[in-house]
Amino acid sequence: MIIFYNFPLFVALIANVLAQLCKVFVHYLLNRSWKWSLLLSTGGLPSSHAATVASLTMSIGITEGVHSSTFAVSVVFSTIVMFDAAGVRRHAGEQAVVLNRLIKEFKYLFEDRQNSDKVLKELLGHKPVEVLVGAIFGLMISILIFWLMR
Repeated sequence: MIIFYNFPLFVALIANVLAQLCKVFVHYLLNRSWKWSLLLSTGGLPSSHAATVASLTMSIGITEGVHSSTFAVSVVFSTIVMFDAAGVRRHAGEQAVVLNRLIKEFKYLFEDRQNSDKVLKELLGHKPVEVLVGAIFGLMISILIFWLMR
């Protein structure tokens, strides 16, 4: 498969999958219950968004050099993704918590309306520490896979 010949793409996908798996194990350690739905969810520790873009950037730096235009584009892209994960999407999730609470408390106003039982997704973004851990995780995955493939 061609994906194995594109080191940055391969490493980014591996980092994403491993970060999503880590969310399941972190949840188990904290709650003593398996929650496999976290494999396909957003939010949580570590940030798979941050792990993916950090590993992509690091692997481009390793293969093409930190002076390449591709590396520069990847750094900018990664910064935007991580800022968005810890900023805009996190605040949207916090607003969803408030809106869900309001709808629950004032449900009698919405009983005759369609979608009155609809619940907004609350876990959308990340705390800054989740993004930081995800980024470090992604960097380490890139370095580890590069070292193992040499």
